[in-house]
Amino acid sequence: MAQQASLQATIRTTTGKGAARTLRRQGKVPGVIYGHGREAEAVMIDTGALNRMLVGISAGTAIVDVAVDDRPPVKALIREIQRDAVRPSEILHLDLYEVRSDEEITLEVPVRLIGVPDGVRNFGGVLDHVLRELEIEVLPSNIPEHVDLDVTQLAIGHSLFVRDIQVPNARVLNDPDTPICTVVAPRTEEAPAPVEEAVATTEPELIRKPKPEEEGEAEAKG
Repeated sequence: MAQQASLQATIRTTTGKGAARTLRRQGKVPGVIYGHGREAEAVMIDTGALNRMLVGISAGTAIVDVAVDDRPPVKALIREIQRDAVRPSEILHLDLYEVRSDEEITLEVPVRLIGVPDGVRNFGGVLDHVLRELEIEVLPSNIPEHVDLDVTQLAIGHSLFVRDIQVPNARVLNDPDTPICTVVAPRTEEAPAPVEEAVATTEPELIRKPKPEEEGEAEAKG
């Protein structure tokens, strides 16, 4: 089942980079809420409240009850969290997408591998997790926090594919033949190639000054 959270937002009348910086200095995160034919509305959220809400939830799959000013709350998904490249803990902007309980939505959910494969446990193989997110179409109330895949029986050289995953009450949109994970054989260290002894030559290396036309060709190539 989808995780639930709540958030209070306020309409903002100023936009642009300068206004956004001012808001962040005041302890607010600029954001936008859109979806279902409604005009996108610029909002602001208290930074502390947003950080507290994000603790303990999977931001990409949680349903958030968003109350804008004094209106009744609407259900929304977090579509994007923009963070500062230097200080990732600082949120620069938040995108919220309103959803309806009776309309399916498309989103990506994490794939979680469960267990230790036989090829890793008994034969020293390495588990390569190729596809880490699964794209699904699902009603908001049925959004899974993650999708689990049991890998305990996987032998060396064997793979599990999208077709091996079952997501209750959802339709998987990825190509069924896409590999999710593979157990690869352990790497063997190659012996270093023997170093051949250099054979001395009695002829000195010829170093000559290039002709003018050769200099021109070299410059053209550079």
